[in-house]
Amino acid sequence: MKRTGAKRVVGSDFPLFGRQDGEREIIEKNHGRAFDTYRQGVDVTPLMMLGDAKAVLRSLPDSAIDFSMTSPPYWGKREYHNGGIGLETDYRDYVHHLAEVFGEVKRVLKPEGSFWLNLGDSYSGKGLVGIPWRVTFELIDCQGWVLRNAVVWNKLKGGMDNSKDRLANVHESLFHFVKQARGYYYDADAIRSRVREAKVVNGAVVSATGVSGVRYKRQIELSTALTPAEKKAAFAALEKILEDVAEGRLSDFRMIIRGQQRTTHSDSVKVSGRAMELLDNGFYFLKYHPKGSKPGDVWDIIPEDTQGREGHFAPYPIDLCRRPLLATCPPGGLALDPFAGTGTTLVAARLLGRKSVGIDISRNYLELTQERLRSVP
Repeated sequence: MKRTGAKRVVGSDFPLFGRQDGEREIIEKNHGRAFDTYRQGVDVTPLMMLGDAKAVLRSLPDSAIDFSMTSPPYWGKREYHNGGIGLETDYRDYVHHLAEVFGEVKRVLKPEGSFWLNLGDSYSGKGLVGIPWRVTFELIDCQGWVLRNAVVWNKLKGGMDNSKDRLANVHESLFHFVKQARGYYYDADAIRSRVREAKVVNGAVVSATGVSGVRYKRQIELSTALTPAEKKAAFAALEKILEDVAEGRLSDFRMIIRGQQRTTHSDSVKVSGRAMELLDNGFYFLKYHPKGSKPGDVWDIIPEDTQGREGHFAPYPIDLCRRPLLATCPPGGLALDPFAGTGTTLVAARLLGRKSVGIDISRNYLELTQERLRSVP
């Protein structure tokens, strides 16, 4: 291994090297000891380890990672450097091999940690195989993972598609798994987007879409569907909501009044708590968080074309990693990508101030990652 300008890390007795400019060497053996040294330090320069993902993960301790996100080689799509997963002749072997790796990811993940998996589908005999969901069901049914979200990544544009008997494929799946149904780390405020806010006009609160408290008061007053007691309660509740908006505790609101607005989602009290609330009280509110709204489960993100595609054929974009990292990797946390490729997860983690570990079977890809990291502040 070339070590020009490198110096041995103080106190280490194994081949882990650091550089004057903060760049790390690629670790190809003693992975567990290198990992322990790295996670005990303060440097957020990513640690890159060369080797088979399952074998390297087995050298790492239990419950040591806060977050993992990866986009493994897709089945039957292309041949990656050094072979590895994705070249199986039978998709069932591919699912099995991925599950073995992700079983190790679950072991090294902390109980409050999250695992995000980006996976595209493949065709066989002109039929979609359903690879992403086959892997997902394997993880749920056989390993006990809890699936919290299935995000649709709308890539907005795709590669050339010359097929004449089907639609172009322009989306992929991104799955959010956790080890436990409750108590996992999640910071929804970190990924909220600022919405248009209600404002006070001539002493009256007007919502971002032009709905005012005056209008709701008039609807309550003229309602024939509310009892006098319900009207009194509705007026009092509306005044409290208007006060919360004026004081900035809410950014906006909607009021649903029996006989005036349609019940959200369903009118059946058997399936809708909102319908039950409308039946019991005669009204309810939809409240908008003062810090904005959470993203939905369809993300419009353009694939990146600036990652050195001559060296890696399937890099996924940094923007795809930002929300998962912000929401589910705590500040100061440690991220893992067991199929690091050209290091998108590691670059995103570095930009957001998180430590990260990347594993890949290809030295070439890890060297490309080093090149990318040189431009990261």
